[in-house]
Amino acid sequence: MVASCLALALPAFAATSPSTKPSAAQVACVSNAVNAREQALDSGISTYTQAVSAAYMARASALRAAYSQTPGNSVIVKAVKAAWSAFNTAMKSARGAWQSIRASAWSAFRTSVNACKAPAVATDSANASSEASGQ
Repeated sequence: MVASCLALALPAFAATSPSTKPSAAQVACVSNAVNAREQALDSGISTYTQAVSAAYMARASALRAAYSQTPGNSVIVKAVKAAWSAFNTAMKSARGAWQSIRASAWSAFRTSVNACKAPAVATDSANASSEASGQ
């Protein structure tokens, strides 16, 4: 039984092995495309985290100011709502910017890799779904 299962499975694995080896020039081309993508993503995530950190710091400051108001009036409630509204707007902006940068980096990568004319075995495009898509 096991032997018959292996007999059926082994040809399937053999069929998925790469038939074309990439040339050194193709590998170098893909390497350059990957490097450009990773630099763009690194810069984008750095910008994103700085924006998120700034949003949290601004929220903390605004909430401190809100709760330093005289108790018993609607000023505190309005200030707290404004602090949270500004925070949500900043987070949405940061998330949108990151998602745009991420999409642009991957799009440029796909264009560059296609120009390399390397076989699929030489690229890591299949791992795109592992990328953080936005928090």
